[in-house]
Amino acid sequence: MTPTEYGAAHRRLLQTHAGDLYQKIVLEGAISGDDPRIVEDAPEHEAFAFLVDLGLLAFDPATDSYLPVDPATVQSRVVSPMGQRAAELLAESTDWANTFAELGLVYRRTSRSEQPIVELRGLPNINRFLTAAVGDAEFELLTAQPDGARPADVLAEAIERDKRALQRGLRMRTLYQHSARRSVATRQYVEEVIKHGAEVRTLDEFFNRLIVVDRRLAIVPGVEGYQVALAIHDAGLVAYLVDIFERYWERARGFTDRELNTEREVADDVHNMTVRMLVEGHSDNASAKRMGVSTRTYAGYVASLKAEYGVETRFQLGYAIGRQEERERHEQRAAAASEPD
Repeated sequence: MTPTEYGAAHRRLLQTHAGDLYQKIVLEGAISGDDPRIVEDAPEHEAFAFLVDLGLLAFDPATDSYLPVDPATVQSRVVSPMGQRAAELLAESTDWANTFAELGLVYRRTSRSEQPIVELRGLPNINRFLTAAVGDAEFELLTAQPDGARPADVLAEAIERDKRALQRGLRMRTLYQHSARRSVATRQYVEEVIKHGAEVRTLDEFFNRLIVVDRRLAIVPGVEGYQVALAIHDAGLVAYLVDIFERYWERARGFTDRELNTEREVADDVHNMTVRMLVEGHSDNASAKRMGVSTRTYAGYVASLKAEYGVETRFQLGYAIGRQEERERHEQRAAAASEPD
């Protein structure tokens, strides 16, 4: 290491032993070269040698002693090279980042016939890919977010990313389940992105997570759960997923629509979905997940149905629902038979 290259260890020495010795010499005015404190093997010899190398002590031949030097005259000689190296390092790191960004853009935008589907493993890798893919979007983002309310910390991170995308002029449409309407954090997120042009709707049905970028790239969960995702580049598969999204979107209801009719329709959707879960025989945990609510909330839905049908047990509820459906089918057949040909 050359005398002009100093690091953190040198700074710590100057902040402790060397700095203390320098202050003593300033108070004393000078220090003799044969002072027992600084001779070889003395406790403060290392600190003394460092102060001399740094230029904070200068030898005076006339008195055969070392005099303290104003730190302001030494600072630029030590600090300026560090600043220069930092600037060079920053410029180099920026060039590396730009190079990787350009290569990443090619990777994400190229539809590889050899790899129409790429597997992404681990949430950090998935999130990095999503952030980059959304950043590359040019005109449209389609998103389906199931499981009800999203965590507040996830929404806080998403809102800045999504606002930047909207401010670039992208059209953004997001689909939630009805249960997301109950979440304060989700409502706040939706109100904010809608101000910037996003469209958000909710649906009663269960659906899988989906993100489509510019109708050229789709990201869906892998079969092993949310720790694995699939990036789909195949044009046919992406078009198929877009068609499914559009069908869901047409039947969904505006998130911010607070009209009485809409609120009643949402309540009816939740009611009918609960009945459907019971009739199909799903467990409470599975039913709650499919409806995007907690098991406690789902249990509340079931309790409301019991009260509605005037029964006390699940068995009685299932029987009552079955009888009602049979009556409705009978009425529909009777009505169809009475219609003129």
